[in-house]
Amino acid sequence: MRPFQFLADIHEIVSGGELAARAKRAEDMGYHAVVIPDHLLGQLSPAVALATAAAATTSLRLSAFVTNNDLRHPAVLAQDLASIDVLSDGRLDVAIGAGWNKAAYDAIGLAFDATPVRQARLAEAITVLKGLFSGEPFSFAGEHYTITDYSAEPVPVQRPHPPFFIGGGGRRTLTLAAREADIVGLAPRIGKGARLDARSITWDGTREKIDWVRDAAGDRFDALTFNIYPSAWAPTITDDVRGEARRVIDSLRERTGVELTEDEAIDSPHLFIGSVDGLVEKFLRMREELGISSILLGDLDELAPVLERLAGQ
Repeated sequence: MRPFQFLADIHEIVSGGELAARAKRAEDMGYHAVVIPDHLLGQLSPAVALATAAAATTSLRLSAFVTNNDLRHPAVLAQDLASIDVLSDGRLDVAIGAGWNKAAYDAIGLAFDATPVRQARLAEAITVLKGLFSGEPFSFAGEHYTITDYSAEPVPVQRPHPPFFIGGGGRRTLTLAAREADIVGLAPRIGKGARLDARSITWDGTREKIDWVRDAAGDRFDALTFNIYPSAWAPTITDDVRGEARRVIDSLRERTGVELTEDEAIDSPHLFIGSVDGLVEKFLRMREELGISSILLGDLDELAPVLERLAGQ
């Protein structure tokens, strides 16, 4: 069974000294990686922040969570990512997705194309990134990107390339992840009007997504790492788990029109609510029954008691 890999999220705008201190603290606490979101408001640039975190640490892995492919040409992104891998002596994970936050697209006048178009662009970008990471002259002629005999530099330390983390909630993106990723991120499905599909965050909804990956991955399946992260509700340590579950249910019903049962909310792999003992038991069950071993806990301290119990196991 794979050991747990716990990730910490640093998303606030802070000074370089504060960011470095948080990254070093995450390393000392036993986190596997620190991740930076990729949004245009309310945060530092992921590439700059990750370079700062790299300089302050020696073993902590580094990643965006996750890079919005539509915000950067893959050749530009390849240089940024390879630079971070070089600066960190090979501690980068390449986490990338098709983009989902329509409000950000609207704010900067960027076309928010239909989901199949964004997913097709992502698939091409992954091919381009892997080609550019090779260190050899690379050419590519696709519908969205064209690269002609380009030798990208720097070349990543990790060969043939850093691990790829690809996440999604729909079958098309998870099929791509099954074929191209090393780490598969299991995300909620987002439906029409950017509305959360509440059923997709349940235990059964998560198992369905893993089955999609299994169908597409073939012989690769056993080598894949699965990641999960809290969604729709902040991680909460409480002894009143059913009371907290009812608050989650009410919020989800108002937002999505779907009403989960208390047990569905408590069992949801995306809802981290319960006592420390309860969350420890839940994460062990997620690993045992679903094969999920990579878990984004939130900020450094939100679930620190759970991290302390399970880090290294």
